[in-house]
Amino acid sequence: MKSRVTKKILCSIILISTIAVIISSLIIIGLINRTYSQKIEEELRTEALLIGRGIELNGMDYLKNADHRDMRIIWIEKNGRVIFDSENKIEDGKDIAESDEVRKAFEDGSGITSTSYISLKRSAIHYALRLKNGTVIRITDVHSSFAAQLANVLKPLLMFLILEVLISVFAANRISKRIVRPINEIDLDHPKLEGNYPELAPLVDKLGEQNGKINRQFEELRRSREQFSLITESMNEGIILADPKLNILACNSGALRLMESEGAGEGQSIYSLYNSEEFRKCIQDAVGGRHSECIISTQNGDREVIASPAKSIDMVNGVVVLIMDVTEKNQLEIMRREFTSNVSHELKTPLTTIYGISDMLSNGIVKSEDVASFGENIRSESERLINLINDIVSLSKLDENSAPAQNEEIDLYEAAEEVLERLKLSAAEKNIQAQVAGEHLIYTGNPTVLSEVLYNLCDNGIKYNRDGGRLEVKLSHIPKKIFITVSDTGIGIPREHLDRIFERFYRVDKSRSRKIKGTGLGLSIVKHGVMYHGGTVKAESTPGKGTIFTVTLPVEGKKRK
Repeated sequence: MKSRVTKKILCSIILISTIAVIISSLIIIGLINRTYSQKIEEELRTEALLIGRGIELNGMDYLKNADHRDMRIIWIEKNGRVIFDSENKIEDGKDIAESDEVRKAFEDGSGITSTSYISLKRSAIHYALRLKNGTVIRITDVHSSFAAQLANVLKPLLMFLILEVLISVFAANRISKRIVRPINEIDLDHPKLEGNYPELAPLVDKLGEQNGKINRQFEELRRSREQFSLITESMNEGIILADPKLNILACNSGALRLMESEGAGEGQSIYSLYNSEEFRKCIQDAVGGRHSECIISTQNGDREVIASPAKSIDMVNGVVVLIMDVTEKNQLEIMRREFTSNVSHELKTPLTTIYGISDMLSNGIVKSEDVASFGENIRSESERLINLINDIVSLSKLDENSAPAQNEEIDLYEAAEEVLERLKLSAAEKNIQAQVAGEHLIYTGNPTVLSEVLYNLCDNGIKYNRDGGRLEVKLSHIPKKIFITVSDTGIGIPREHLDRIFERFYRVDKSRSRKIKGTGLGLSIVKHGVMYHGGTVKAESTPGKGTIFTVTLPVEGKKRK
């Protein structure tokens, strides 16, 4: 922009200088020509008076003997007869007598006219003077015309113009730079008027006002962006703002994390985040002005994408995309369906048995000697139902964190001994040696929940143990942690099933598990009971050699005195 302004000033100065020189030259030549013509006219008047006096004194002899120089002298009577012609040209005296200058001389005493000969580049001045005897003498002087004079000085004039242009270029360049320099040197960030340019004061004041306004707007925009960034970065959900061309305007780290993208950012296409068919269709629907939702699957889980158009009147100005992690939600939904299905099945099986036996008993088709065994089956299936319902209730309370708040000090060693005592008959049926080892540790927690945790771990250790095997509950601690280890010498759990054994109703070997009494909720109760106390539980197992469950409670234990 600066060079364009300087160039315009430079060209303007050169153009004005050139036009001024040309006009000045023409005016000067015109004035010189006019002065020259006036001088000739004056000389002609003087010459005419002298010739007239000479004629009046000496007559024709004066004209014949006088030096006429380059002037032509004609002496003519009023009737048009030419008395004398210095060039001895035969002319029609009547035409001369009717010329303006001669006619005026006869009438007023004198007359003067001029004639231009363009082709000859000459001009003639005619002066006529009436003598005392009534005749008229006309003197004609021929000189260069204005065009001829201009042509004579054209070459020097062109040389002068070239010189003037060169000087103008040099001077204009210096002047234009000098004029523009104060404007170029204005500090746009801190405009201040310097030098003798009061005309720039309004511009400088305006720049200052605009800078202040821009700085305030920029500060407000910066604060808004910081607030937006702070809010969006604190979200677990992802949010993306894109323009109508689907270039990213803003994108929080949650979106990058959920879409598992690292390289995408502002200015890039939204498809650089994720480019599946479902995602593209969802975004295109939003660009078309329709609210759209879809579920996409990434390596780390399921994501729900909600895309909405940002409209103003009837035009879509951009797209707002919200991304949420619905992996756990979907898993919970799957677990809910599986749980409902499993509960229905687990309830249906004993109820069907009870109904069938009861129907047979009521119809009297059971032999009297078999009534006792049928009654035992009803009692066994009823007990199974009660245990299942109790486990479901316990698990439900732990899920909802609504277990009774009974934080009491409990000796974990004695609690483990009590559990093994309750399972003494079950252990004896399989000749299993069960024992408690370790320290007497006092722990503050919910006795009922902790008892269920120990019971289910030990019950599983007996159910899935081999005949003549061993079961050990060991208690130990380190600062701020208590460890409860339940190990058995049973059938073990294959590695691929270890991550799922704490799921509800999950069974490693369904055919074998059906033969073993249980509800399929024991280990789920263990997991949620430990989580209720802020702890963790893990399992290690070797098929054919046994399984070790380790419960870690994050509270410092106290050794009993």
